[in-house]
Amino acid sequence: MSKRKLNRRQAWRVEKIQQEKASRAKRKEAQITDQLSAGELGEEAHGLVIAHFGTQVEVEDNQRQRFRCFLRANLGSLVTGDHIVFRPGPETNGVLTGVVETVLKRQSELSRPNPYNEIKPVAANIDHILLVIAPEPEAHPNLIDRYLVAAENCDIEPILLLNKTDLIDDTTRPHFDALLSAYEALGYRTMQLCSRDESSLTGLKEFLNDKVSVFVGQSGVGKSSLISTLLPGEDLRIGALSENTRKGRHTTTTARLYHFPAGGDLIDSPGIREFGLWHMTPEEVLYGFRELRTTAGECRFRDCAHEKEPGCAIRAALEAGELSQSRFDSYRRILQTLT
Repeated sequence: MSKRKLNRRQAWRVEKIQQEKASRAKRKEAQITDQLSAGELGEEAHGLVIAHFGTQVEVEDNQRQRFRCFLRANLGSLVTGDHIVFRPGPETNGVLTGVVETVLKRQSELSRPNPYNEIKPVAANIDHILLVIAPEPEAHPNLIDRYLVAAENCDIEPILLLNKTDLIDDTTRPHFDALLSAYEALGYRTMQLCSRDESSLTGLKEFLNDKVSVFVGQSGVGKSSLISTLLPGEDLRIGALSENTRKGRHTTTTARLYHFPAGGDLIDSPGIREFGLWHMTPEEVLYGFRELRTTAGECRFRDCAHEKEPGCAIRAALEAGELSQSRFDSYRRILQTLT
């Protein structure tokens, strides 16, 4: 489908908005230059972005002092977890200020599509993605697979956390045990816990030390509740499930980084109900299914679509029971969502 052509008034409005953005960026850069000329900015220092607020970021230095920093016009988009070089500025109304000069190379990056069909990074320099699932709202395997595909393509190790285990009874436990066992068989690490029972979080606390992790998952699965339990000193907004839909209400509005007392950092990302993968290629989706990508290398044809082609190793493995039919069906459903 071709792009919709703008009429003259719409084109004028778009151009006007772009001019206003350029003008604001120019004024901001001029303000920074004035501060430099007046000697108001200190020596360069290394910092860590712990939150992002529109045109400014909250930066923490090595002594964990926090600064509200402007960005140089040519830096591009910064995200929570970025390592940067900045120059401290004057204190304004009790808030330390500064200017971000340079963004250091990211070791990893978690991105997702936004409502405007743009691929935007959410967080950077992450060691692990903690995928939180729960009995309510229940995460179906295809939704879990979407998160895993995203994690695999970011080369960030995902960990499955089954939260709200207090809602599981003898009737539903076999279902969730089988769900986790299926992913454990693929090599994924899983944990079961309850944010209301601090004793169940011991293993998670030990795992998080000395690592940078990010929580992802549907709204309402208890990400913010978990962080409140792990970091009781932090003031987090907690949302309840909608009584009508049993789906979560979004509570976190921006990704924010928190420190654990014993070491390690945790990034709480905005809740999302569905992890869109429409921007990916079929090859990237296949790569996200670790057992399929290994077997696909044995297909007779490099461009095998794994449908009816002769010599398809995936089809042969499915018939032999060596691969999960439900996982392959999940892979096919994700392919159907691509544009």
